[in-house]
Amino acid sequence: MDPCREGPMPVIDAPLYVLAGLFALVLAAEWLARNTAARHLGAALLVILLAALAANLGLLPAGDGMQPVYNGVFAYAAPLSIFFLMLEVNLRELRSAGLPMLIMFLLGSAGTLLGVLIALNVTGLETLVGGLAAPLGGMFAATYTGGSLNFNTLALHYGIVEEGGLYAGAVAVDNLMTSVWMIATLILPKILHGVLPRRKVVMEQFADEREALRHHEDTETVSPMDLALLLALGLVVTWLSNLAAAELSALGVEVPSLLILTTGALLLAQIPALGRLTGSRVLGMLAVYLFLAVIGAHADVSALADLGQLGLVLFAFVAILMAVHGAVLFGAGSLLRHDWDLMAVASQANIGGGTSALALAKSLGRGDLFLPAILVGSLGTGLGTYLGFIVARLVEG
Repeated sequence: MDPCREGPMPVIDAPLYVLAGLFALVLAAEWLARNTAARHLGAALLVILLAALAANLGLLPAGDGMQPVYNGVFAYAAPLSIFFLMLEVNLRELRSAGLPMLIMFLLGSAGTLLGVLIALNVTGLETLVGGLAAPLGGMFAATYTGGSLNFNTLALHYGIVEEGGLYAGAVAVDNLMTSVWMIATLILPKILHGVLPRRKVVMEQFADEREALRHHEDTETVSPMDLALLLALGLVVTWLSNLAAAELSALGVEVPSLLILTTGALLLAQIPALGRLTGSRVLGMLAVYLFLAVIGAHADVSALADLGQLGLVLFAFVAILMAVHGAVLFGAGSLLRHDWDLMAVASQANIGGGTSALALAKSLGRGDLFLPAILVGSLGTGLGTYLGFIVARLVEG
């Protein structure tokens, strides 16, 4: 993206009003995602599209690097979103997911990594985007290990968020292909069961659907004290992560500050007292949406239209990645004679995260898979960032 691109003068550019505008866009996206046919796009993509539209019409400032609110969102809201949502990952609960689900999830993660490496070689993505191919590969490896939070972490670290058109295009491809894979995982178990019948092994120990759903409430009852403590912790850990990364860099050891932040948040999440704090999910999602709104403001509509061949290559890249992931997971699962439904839910936990895996388990009528789906989805949230950085470094050579 050209940081000096010209566009219409914004209707509002005072920081307070810009921030109010971003919140209004988040509200509009959430409403559309809940109440209209646009819900198929998802709130995340809607936030980006609405912000891009507002910025290109001159209702909000474009992402030219000069707007203090946008800089503040990149510097604080984006890292805080990682911190808050990582506090949801309770590693002690993973043993409750059951060994078969954990095995299939880890095999799916391996399939994702293999898929990224094969797709990079087959599509020739590097010839179109040069040095951005490695971070893009890392982003897709991260998101298809455990969800979009990991995608944004890699994009933020490598500066892909500043490539407005490319980032928005990657998000659009991700959203579309994730929807395609949801349909595939709904259909595949039925087809495979018809070809190779398998006895469905009901996991009786997880049959309490209400207990599973309690782990994944969309809303929280929050208190001012909890919110204040969460914000203070988030800011302190973010500062310490930046400080630690700088100190390590001075010693010749390059460790991304966001990776340190992720690790710190995961460690804190294992402290029972912090696990009882309410509000981390709400704060995390709000920070994510603000971050995505600023990404949208950086998206030049003309640049999106100009993606052309790159857009097709991104689609091919993700299609190959998902095909390899599916072949590894369902192929290995077939050899291990696991339940087809369980394989599909594990795959969806990789590709779409815990929420998508839960939705698939509901659609398949497998209440016994609700809690395992949520738990391995949480594992993916914690694991994806690490795997994404590993893939990016491997591709960079």
